[in-house]
Amino acid sequence: MISIFIIDDHPVVVTGLTALLKNFNEVKVTGSACNGIEAIQFLKSNVVDLVLLDINLPDISGIDLCKKINKEFQGIKILGISTFGERSYISRMIENGASGYLMKNASEAEIWEAIQTVMAGKLYLSISMEKSNNTYAEIPAITKREKEILSLIAEGYTTNQMAEKLFISPLTVESHRKNLLMKLNVNNTASLIRTAVTMNLV
Repeated sequence: MISIFIIDDHPVVVTGLTALLKNFNEVKVTGSACNGIEAIQFLKSNVVDLVLLDINLPDISGIDLCKKINKEFQGIKILGISTFGERSYISRMIENGASGYLMKNASEAEIWEAIQTVMAGKLYLSISMEKSNNTYAEIPAITKREKEILSLIAEGYTTNQMAEKLFISPLTVESHRKNLLMKLNVNNTASLIRTAVTMNLV
């Protein structure tokens, strides 16, 4: 059973999401909050697997709250929800620890897909988000092999598993990984995947 907590200051949205989520047998809505203060208080004393977090809140930016939740409650997955589909919002949410981004006009099927994807440890981006390339005008050129490595990293493969699948040595895999970190200007695998997603590389 997936325990979900909704953070949104619009009662209609909370009611609608709660009603929709009741259609999924594997999901339980444990509560909701309309601001950051209430949200943090609830999370300190309740077990939550996934937070549906609105970007616009009355007391704190959802982007900042995302960072705070990710830091203080590391076991909780965060799925951003918003009416804004601009890539700048999406990338900032992901950089602050969100595992996905969902538009509020998403269908029931897409919401379920997003929940399953995020709970499986993967990143999810709304299929209806605004496609803007302005934020990342300069996307680094990566080789076919680097793209294969990047895709496998995103799927959770280990270095040895990638080496076996691609018929190359673990050292070669690590060499490609280091090249990807350098090209995308990041320091670790988590940041690598987040940046790759926002650049539509995976």
